[in-house]
Amino acid sequence: MRKLFVAILLSSLSLPAFAGKDKEVERLHEAGTVMKEVLNIPEGIPQGVLDKAECVVVLPSVKKAAFILDASYGRGVMVCRTGEHFTGPWSEPVMMALEGGGIGFQIGGEATDYVLLLMSPKSAKAVLGSKVKLGADASAAAGPKGRSAQAATDASMRAEILSYSRARGVFAGVSLEGSTLRADGGANENLYGRKINAKSKISTPGPGMAAGAATLVSLLNKKSPVNKSKPKSLD
Repeated sequence: MRKLFVAILLSSLSLPAFAGKDKEVERLHEAGTVMKEVLNIPEGIPQGVLDKAECVVVLPSVKKAAFILDASYGRGVMVCRTGEHFTGPWSEPVMMALEGGGIGFQIGGEATDYVLLLMSPKSAKAVLGSKVKLGADASAAAGPKGRSAQAATDASMRAEILSYSRARGVFAGVSLEGSTLRADGGANENLYGRKINAKSKISTPGPGMAAGAATLVSLLNKKSPVNKSKPKSLD
């Protein structure tokens, strides 16, 4: 019985194709809602930090299955500024997966929302190209809080990826070192009806917008329409 339960749980975590397009559209809606609520928190992500981000990853309602598998698996969405140097409007979404590390709570506990900011073209291109281990393949740090960019610490100023969590009403910077971030190929195929190249989808978006993505993309275009990173850092 235990083996059967583990097999069922693994299937639910690793076979997104069975979820279908509706599940991915729902996740996009949830990601938009999470980002809207996070940006309305008085002591939330500093505007100056968001304005220097090349990409934003939102993973709503991550839970942990540690009592059986000692594993965590979060699925969400990434959008980036378009163009070769990430200076254009925010892109179409790419579905993402975050695995391992210390993410999530025990099953039965309240789920956690995560927001990750990719702060350099190097980190953005790495994530779009392959699986990236936070802290090893890309430097990572807990994101600073507060409306002023001066809230950033030396560690967060140097980090390529900044991460935040929200659970039980508490919003905070959180370290996700040891976790891996990658494009979720099955979920992207569900959403777009075909296999896609994550890098191409971000850099050269097609006409229209994926169902469910409008809230997140329009919100970011409104809240942070211009990339204010130093031009030299975008080369």
